Amino acid sequence: MSPTSPTAAPALETRGLTIRFGGHVAVNGVSCRFTPGTLTAIVGPNGAGKTTYFNLVSGQLRASAGQVLVGGEDVTGLAPSARAKRGLGRAFQLTNLFPRLTALENVRLAVQSRAEAGWTLLSVWSGRRDLIAKAEAILERVRLADKRHVTPSALSHGDQRKLEVALLIAMDPRVFMFDEPTAGMSVDEVPTVLELIQDIKERGDATVLLVEHKMDVVRSLADRIVVLHNGTLVADGEPAAVIASPIVQEAYLGLEAAHG
Repeated sequence: MSPTSPTAAPALETRGLTIRFGGHVAVNGVSCRFTPGTLTAIVGPNGAGKTTYFNLVSGQLRASAGQVLVGGEDVTGLAPSARAKRGLGRAFQLTNLFPRLTALENVRLAVQSRAEAGWTLLSVWSGRRDLIAKAEAILERVRLADKRHVTPSALSHGDQRKLEVALLIAMDPRVFMFDEPTAGMSVDEVPTVLELIQDIKERGDATVLLVEHKMDVVRSLADRIVVLHNGTLVADGEPAAVIASPIVQEAYLGLEAAHG
């Protein structure tokens, strides 16, 4: 089934999603459906509205008009935390970690939260070895097992991003949202994070959304590309067709449109 198939039940849907800042329309009536098992890249030039669209979906911004639905439920009026409980997982451009806790403690807290086992840091967890074991397994999955006792401030930028992916995995969302996951990384660090995102997609029926500027990353990962320009959805489809379209060549790549 195509990623854009109208018959597939969407894990996430936006209907006419719009936000205005004074007289400026930053996101303009964007309607999109995202189905399980697909990875969609959201691209566009700087100022196109990509991160603003993400902020509307995850609840950091309140929409001026339109709806956000997760698993068919209208979550438009809900806070980010309530949306997260309904399966919406978001990783940010800036690291969002507990700086004084170790990598293992960071992931354990996320596992506890998902299991609704409380947030006590000082409790003896010998009776909940299952939660610790799950946290350990997630660190292994993101290639941080050898740094389980290291605090985020002592990790490289790339390892901090891997730890953010680990926290997202621990929350077990139905929708994973990554906003420029490779930003600020060295060339050597990028492949590992991209492999982790690919792994999330391939392990099950998760829905993955990715804001990314690097077109080589988009080509390697995406089943589908959505293009925003001046806050408006201007293209949506399979990567090869979208990248080759005249409107994308003009709006995103800054090239002359092909004629003839």
